[in-house]
Amino acid sequence: MTTFKRWLPEIDVLIPYAGTVILILAGSFIYPQILGLDYLSQQLQIAAFLGLLAVGATVVILLGHIDLSVPWVLGGAAIISTALVGSGNPTLSLLAIPTAVLFGAGIGVINGFGVAILRIPSMVWTLAVNSMLLGTSVVITGGFNPRGEASETMISLATGEFGGVPLAFCVWMVMTLAISVLLKRSAFGRYVSAIGYNEKATFLSGVSTPKVIIASFAIAGVCSALGGILLAGYANQAYQSMGDPFLLPTIAAVVIGGTSILGGRGSLAGTIGGVLFITLLNSILSVMQISDAWRNITFGAIIIIMLLFQSLRRK
Repeated sequence: MTTFKRWLPEIDVLIPYAGTVILILAGSFIYPQILGLDYLSQQLQIAAFLGLLAVGATVVILLGHIDLSVPWVLGGAAIISTALVGSGNPTLSLLAIPTAVLFGAGIGVINGFGVAILRIPSMVWTLAVNSMLLGTSVVITGGFNPRGEASETMISLATGEFGGVPLAFCVWMVMTLAISVLLKRSAFGRYVSAIGYNEKATFLSGVSTPKVIIASFAIAGVCSALGGILLAGYANQAYQSMGDPFLLPTIAAVVIGGTSILGGRGSLAGTIGGVLFITLLNSILSVMQISDAWRNITFGAIIIIMLLFQSLRRK
């Protein structure tokens, strides 16, 4: 029995990968091209946008919190980067990506401050920040799509290839590896899990929990900004509400990957599987011409099922 329990976390990680394989096999009957290398390569490229968001979301959810500002951190980073490139100033163009990343980190710090210092529930605070970013964008752009364009670097990162592998996928994997090492091989990672299990006990043990929470939200903000930069490079522009379709799939990918929504338990390996599953599911639903409304219903149902599964696991 002890041996079986020790393997249960690995079973959680394997579930999304098994689901992905089943989707590929089932989808091949509807769309035979799904087994082609070109199609799978395209799906890896598209998965990278969601994957970057999910990496940051995993860190925050491991704390037992949630970040609902993802859509407009992504959108804001895309608007800032394309606006600087579209300014025509070479210096500003070079600063486009670093500025967008700093924007994401800054919003993450604000989110962490509200949650860790002001002690406002993360769901409420980050939703309010997302709303404020939306309002700021409307004020600046007048409600119209912002002017600007992506730089060659942004386009290359989003659409280029390295040895036949999409560069966007490589960026996602590098970011995932870096954060995975941080979570697994550093005191910071141990503190994140400890806070997720019991924040008060972790604080009483001498850990500066506010610093860990702020840093975690900053990481999530950077990941969301990178997702916005790549998405802007893919579309060669930024547009209003470009991040809205990503919020529910991001949470779904993390939960499907086995990360507990209550915090303390999870892994980025599982999140990768969750992202691949959601990306392929979304692609197959598109081929079947399923409406956005039913896609949202599907993602919501998947989240509920996985939460029920996790609840049964705890019992």
